This record gives sequence, structure tokens and C-alpha cells, in this order.
Amino acid sequence: MIAEKIRILRTERNLSQSELARKLGLSRNGVNSWEQSLSAPSLTYLVELAKFFHVTTDYLLGLSERTSIDIAGLCEEDIALISDVASRLRKDIDNS
Repeated sequence: MIAEKIRILRTERNLSQSELARKLGLSRNGVNSWEQSLSAPSLTYLVELAKFFHVTTDYLLGLSERTSIDIAGLCEEDIALISDVASRLRKDIDNS
């Protein structure tokens, strides 16, 4: 489950395994091993992945399907705009 989530998050951001590895300070083989379910990220890397992709560790571990968006530092107007966009997207999904 974590393997698929890492792969999806990486590809959604148009990152290669090498690019993600470089950003996390490890080898491409490390990321590849995670995505192939040959190994799992350590707790340290699990936290780093969650921070990098702006999701929760629970989401990465499959304990929650909800992701989060880091809104720290945004003004109230920007937060309201993000909330509005999320609501509209949910309505579009519900109407599909």
C-alpha cells in the first residue's frame, strides 16, 4: 500500500525516482525498492515523505484516505480560496 502511494505521489508531481531520491538524500535504488515493495521507508524517511508530499503519515501507511494540505503561512483569503476549490472538486466527484 505504501509503495503505491509513494509512486502515485511522485508521478503526480512529475518527479523521477532519481529526483525524489535526490530531494530526500538517498539513492534512486532506495526509492525504487520502496515502490517495488522490496523495502519500506524508515520512520525518518516516512516523516520526510509526508512533509515533502504534504500528506499525513497515516495516509502513507494506509490508515487514512484523507490527505492534508499545509496551509501554514497563508493568509485567511488564500485559505478560504483553497477550501472553496476543494469543495468544488468534491462536488464534481460526487456528481460523476
